[in-house]
Amino acid sequence: MELWTSGSSDKNKVMVEQLERYGIVQSKRVKEVMEAIDRALFVPAETRSPYYDSPMPIGYNATISAPHMHATCLELLEKNLQPGMRALDVGSGTGYLTACFAMMVGPQGCVVGVEHIPELVSFSIDNIKKSVAEPLLNGGSLSIHATDGRQGWPELAPYDAIHVGAAAPEIPQSLLDQLKPGGRMVIPVGTVFQELKVVDKNPDGSISVKDETSVRYVPLTSKAAQLNAY
Repeated sequence: MELWTSGSSDKNKVMVEQLERYGIVQSKRVKEVMEAIDRALFVPAETRSPYYDSPMPIGYNATISAPHMHATCLELLEKNLQPGMRALDVGSGTGYLTACFAMMVGPQGCVVGVEHIPELVSFSIDNIKKSVAEPLLNGGSLSIHATDGRQGWPELAPYDAIHVGAAAPEIPQSLLDQLKPGGRMVIPVGTVFQELKVVDKNPDGSISVKDETSVRYVPLTSKAAQLNAY
């Protein structure tokens, strides 16, 4: 999906306004956080235009999602990213969405990013330090860890919101276990054909799943399989 192809969106604010115009950004909170966290700080320096609505390679056979996918996930999780809540970002990559989550839950909340490529963990921490989310990193309410994302981060569970940035063949039980009753997970599921699924854990612990949209993400896999993908 390309919302624009020329050099018209050269600024982060214009990008967000475009997404709002297309009805993808709908809530005031999502608009504010996407305007506050400059996407250009979270893409490799050689990227020609960080504001185009397309995914971009970040090395290690990984990508940063297109802005419209980030906006979609933020909108789907917005009610579970209230101040003081807890969020887990699996496959945190460049740290962009992790930083957005942290800004939404604030210093009284807790956001954990997990990423199995150590170089991307370092890259994401450096990116966050350049952004308005730096105080949350320094204060400890935002942290990034090098680990297998399929196992989540049980030390700080349960989470009100879980976002998975890579496609799993099925919903990992370990992540379902770390979702709080009343919590929501957004995860792409599938191999060749993928659906972005919205997974709600009901107060009684039962699970409701609905399909949001067809997507194409890199696979949620082991570190070795990812690095040897091509």
